[in-house]
Amino acid sequence: MTRRSIRFWFLVHKWSSLVATASLLMLCVTGLPLVFHDEIDAALGEDYEGALAGPPSASAGRPLDAMLATALAERPGEVPLFMAFSQDSPLLTVTTGPAPDAPGDAMTLLFFDRATGAALGPAPTGGLMDFVLTLHTDLFLGTPGMLFLGAMGFLFVLALASGAVLYAPFMRRLPFGTLREKRSARVRTLDRHNLVGIVALGWMLVVGATGVINALADPVTESWQSGELAAMTAQYAGEAPLAPADYGSLDAAMAAAKAALPGRSPQFIGFPGGAWSTGHHYAIFFQGDRPLTSYLLTPALVDAATGELTDAREMPALNQALMLSKPLHFGDYGGLVLKLIWAAMTLLTIWVLWTGLLLWLRRGPGHTERRVDEIARVAAA
Repeated sequence: MTRRSIRFWFLVHKWSSLVATASLLMLCVTGLPLVFHDEIDAALGEDYEGALAGPPSASAGRPLDAMLATALAERPGEVPLFMAFSQDSPLLTVTTGPAPDAPGDAMTLLFFDRATGAALGPAPTGGLMDFVLTLHTDLFLGTPGMLFLGAMGFLFVLALASGAVLYAPFMRRLPFGTLREKRSARVRTLDRHNLVGIVALGWMLVVGATGVINALADPVTESWQSGELAAMTAQYAGEAPLAPADYGSLDAAMAAAKAALPGRSPQFIGFPGGAWSTGHHYAIFFQGDRPLTSYLLTPALVDAATGELTDAREMPALNQALMLSKPLHFGDYGGLVLKLIWAAMTLLTIWVLWTGLLLWLRRGPGHTERRVDEIARVAAA
C-alpha cells in the first residue's frame, strides 16, 4: 500500500468516524435497553402476553368479526386500521383511528384476549421504552430523522471498512493483538482501540448495515406500495375507496387467505385505506413456520366487500431484507444468551467510539502526517 493510499484511507476513517460519533454513541446507549425490551416490559408490568393463557391468537379463539365489533364498541366513531396476532399467546391487538388514513399520533392500540374475548384496555402511551425506541429510530423527526440516522450508519460502516484497511498493513509483520505497552499512554490507547475494533468488526458491520437498511423502511415500503401492491390490485385502479360500513366478514377473508397460503400463520391485517393495503382490500400478512421464514411476510389481498382472494405473492427482495434486518439488528431471534452477547458487543462499541474521540481530542500538531508515516513505515518493514 502506498503512502498516498494510506493517507486517503486514514482521512476517510478519521472524518467518517468524527462526523458520526455523537449519533452513534446515542444509538448505542438507546439500543442497549432495546435489546432487552421484552424483559423491561415484563419488569414494568407491561407484558400482556405473559399474563394470558390459551392457544395463540394467530391460530384459534373467538371469531375475528366478534373481536373487531368489541374493539369498535370501545372506540365509537372510529374505524379499524390494523389487527395483529400473537404466535405465543391469546393476545390480539386492534388499532383504530378516526379515518382509514389516520396518522400514527391519532391511532389507538387496544389489547384483547382472543381466548375469552375479554378487553384488556388500551396500550399505555408515553412510556420509557416508547421514548427510547422513538429516539433510537428517528430522533422524534419521522422520516427525515430515520434518513439522517441511516446516513450516520453508513458513515459507521465506512469508518469500520477504512479502519480494517489501515489495520491490515499495520499489523502485517506483527503478531495479531500486539499491544505496545512500553510506549506512551496515547499509543497504548490507540493499540487497544484498534484491537477491540478489529475483534468486534464483524458484529459492528452487521449492526451498522442492518441499521442502515432499517432506516430505509419508509422508502422501501412506499416502493412496494407503488410497485408490487399496485400491480396486484390493478383491476381496482380508479375505483372509489370502500366505505368502512361496507366491509365484509374478516373471518371469511381469513379463510380465503389461508386457503391460498396453507401452512403459514397470520401476523397482522391491514384494513382498507391504510398504508399497508388498498382502498378495497384486507391485506393479511402471513409469516413462515420456520425460525428464519417467521420473519418473512407474505401478503394475501382479499376483497373486503366480497371476501374473495385477489392475489397473494412474496414480497420483493429488498422488503425481505428489511424484515430480516430488524431482528438481527436487535439480536431478537436467539433468546437471552444472544441478547447478552449483543449487549456486551454494544458496550465494546461504546468503548471504541469513546476512545476514538479521546484520541482525536488529544492529538498534537501534525497528527495526520505522523500517523500516516507510522503506518507506512510499519507496512513497509
